[in-house]
Amino acid sequence: MLVNHRIRNKVIAITGASSGLGEQIAYKCAQNGATVILLARTMKKLKRMKDDIEKKYSVACGIWELDVSQHENITNTFKEIYENFGIIDVLVNNAGYGVFEEAYTTSIVDIKGMFDVNVIGLMACTKEVIPFMRQKKFGHIINIASQAGKIATPKSSVYAATKHAVIGYSNSIRMELDPYHIFVTTVNPGPIATNFFQIADQSGTYVKSVEKFMLNPEHLADKIVNSMLTKRREINAPRWMNTGSIIYSLFPKLVERIGRKAFYKK
Repeated sequence: MLVNHRIRNKVIAITGASSGLGEQIAYKCAQNGATVILLARTMKKLKRMKDDIEKKYSVACGIWELDVSQHENITNTFKEIYENFGIIDVLVNNAGYGVFEEAYTTSIVDIKGMFDVNVIGLMACTKEVIPFMRQKKFGHIINIASQAGKIATPKSSVYAATKHAVIGYSNSIRMELDPYHIFVTTVNPGPIATNFFQIADQSGTYVKSVEKFMLNPEHLADKIVNSMLTKRREINAPRWMNTGSIIYSLFPKLVERIGRKAFYKK
């Protein structure tokens, strides 16, 4: 485990904290002595995590039931966090999901759902912490985006669009918040070995095609936690995939022609 002394006794809030990457980030923050605030839709799992974290690491752990797509509940939730734990030092916007379908078959319900969670929910949570971070002139916002936000592929048009939005939003607020010494980092992973694909890829074909390339969520969480309260602009993983996105930005037509067969493996 990497050690990050900067986050000791800091208050770190994580959305989508009950499983996968969010769960790994929560445990690693606690291991490093941070107070962790866990936000997710599943209180039963959060209660188990809270008991485990407090017992293992002797740190404070707060839990709140929050579906970030229910935007009207976000303000009150963060108000309760401030009343109980004080100002949030690091916000990790991890909640998100995807559905892999061709554009013409993707339902309006799924389109709206992905934008409500991946984009508007993320923005609404961020909006709650910015005023306090500006006042304190201290803080870090970490937005979990995706390599899909850099290079879109077939059957991920809506999901890619949401992650394009997250990267664009992050790049803008990074400049807005720089005078206040607030850091903004985007995390752009390729496929991660989590339950994300239970919804995104119900056929299982995409998972089979990329299984050997899938990222270990624990290793990625290490990188994210180690970057907290540093001026890290982006975390891109795996490196070879990010190299592909850089080449794509320079030669999009060439990459789309050469990679067409690989892109359809969903």
